[in-house]
Amino acid sequence: MKRHLTRQEEFDILKIVIDKFLLLGVFLLALGIYLLISSTANFVVSLSVLLGGVILLVILSIILVREYEFIKS
Repeated sequence: MKRHLTRQEEFDILKIVIDKFLLLGVFLLALGIYLLISSTANFVVSLSVLLGGVILLVILSIILVREYEFIKS
């Protein structure tokens, strides 16, 4: 038999996954800023890493808003 998760268990799993995405996004932002400030990498590489972090955090915020609207209704 399949066991279905309760709402609280689903929310706990979602918190863990979102935490990992948040850490990865902040890491990418910090790495991109570091590469922009230091002269070890060229500008395009630094900007692409920074843009990757921004895109990841925007996707994370969209997921959070959708989940909040789903729980609210």
